[in-house]
Amino acid sequence: MLAFLVRRLALSLVTLFLLSVMVFLGGQVLPGNVGRAILGPFADQRAVDALNHSLGVDRPLLVQYGTWIWNFLHGDMGTSYIFRAPVAPFVIDALGNSMKLGLVAFVLVMPIGILGGVIAALNLNRPLDRIISLGGLSVTVLPEFVTGIILILIFGVWLRWLPIAATWPKGAGFFTQLYYLILPSLPLFLVLFGYIARMARSGMIEALDSDYTRTAVLKGLPWRTVVWRHVLRNALLPTITVIATQTGYLIGGLVVIETLFRYQGIGSLIFTAARGKDFPMLEAGILTIGIVYAVATLIADFLYSVLNPRIRLGAEQ
Repeated sequence: MLAFLVRRLALSLVTLFLLSVMVFLGGQVLPGNVGRAILGPFADQRAVDALNHSLGVDRPLLVQYGTWIWNFLHGDMGTSYIFRAPVAPFVIDALGNSMKLGLVAFVLVMPIGILGGVIAALNLNRPLDRIISLGGLSVTVLPEFVTGIILILIFGVWLRWLPIAATWPKGAGFFTQLYYLILPSLPLFLVLFGYIARMARSGMIEALDSDYTRTAVLKGLPWRTVVWRHVLRNALLPTITVIATQTGYLIGGLVVIETLFRYQGIGSLIFTAARGKDFPMLEAGILTIGIVYAVATLIADFLYSVLNPRIRLGAEQ
């Protein structure tokens, strides 16, 4: 298992390296002049050139990339062009906010999604299975801004049960913050429910049709024991991978939700940086999301290897 995890770690490091290159080059091809964007359209060209030189954006790309990645590895994410302050505090605060929102959505969708898939599989081709499958698929294909606006109208405007903005008062406690995060987490729940429920359903159907399940039934074990001890353990294997991949989305794919609910997370920070051509902020934000995604994938690989003995045995051979 250790050899398997080491290989996955090496693959993650290579992926992060390629991501850093693409992020850096992508930031360079964005239209516009950094100095001009900061000083304004009426600034003197000599002042613009001097600012570009002081920021180092007129140096060769290879030098800029080497300096940026070396500093990043040492904890220095650079200085924001817009705020003229270190990038790291902005990214850390925004990432913490996004993780709060993602955690609320994750806690809601993971057990309900898995339970929905299990119930659908145990009622295969019955009305309950069709309701869960078609309902989950239907809400999955709806864009977040559509479901977000509908939920705002229902729970924020008409019923007035939940606040329509996810900005809680300063010094708010845990339960107050949770109250403000419920509504923006619901569109994420609707998007992810269909994926998780579908994978859990497929895994359950495959496990229920396996030889070890039939053997357990023939031994006379109670059906509840068969499902709990033999079926669920193997049925959840593909679901773990889906949950890990969606964790990266929960952290980094929140631009629409954070903008719609006026929430200061990593998604809205990246959007602001891209709009203002703040390359250090943009590059640091995207690479941070890549790191979070890589860590989530490694955790999923570890859990997968623990639950699946074939992975451990294959790594030992």
